[in-house]
Amino acid sequence: MERDTLRRLELLNQLKLTEQQKEDFLCFFDKRMEDFSAIDRIFDTSDVERMVHVMPIMTVVREDEVVKKFDREALQQGAPETDEGYWCVPRVVE
Repeated sequence: MERDTLRRLELLNQLKLTEQQKEDFLCFFDKRMEDFSAIDRIFDTSDVERMVHVMPIMTVVREDEVVKKFDREALQQGAPETDEGYWCVPRVVE
């Protein structure tokens, strides 16, 4: 990774890294790139499809159903005070 790319990432993510942190990050990133190069030398990954997650992510989606419909008037029977269908509560912020 180039210093210019790191600077843009720093600005984009609103970070303020020290010079030591920048050096540490660039060193870490260079080592990871060496790891990837080693993997490329060992395995032919040209026919492997790119993926974000190793395991497939399944989202269970169900249809929304109204199970029980509440009657506003029945719910507000126990309220000490209501006004035009809304509950009236004591003011807590002055």
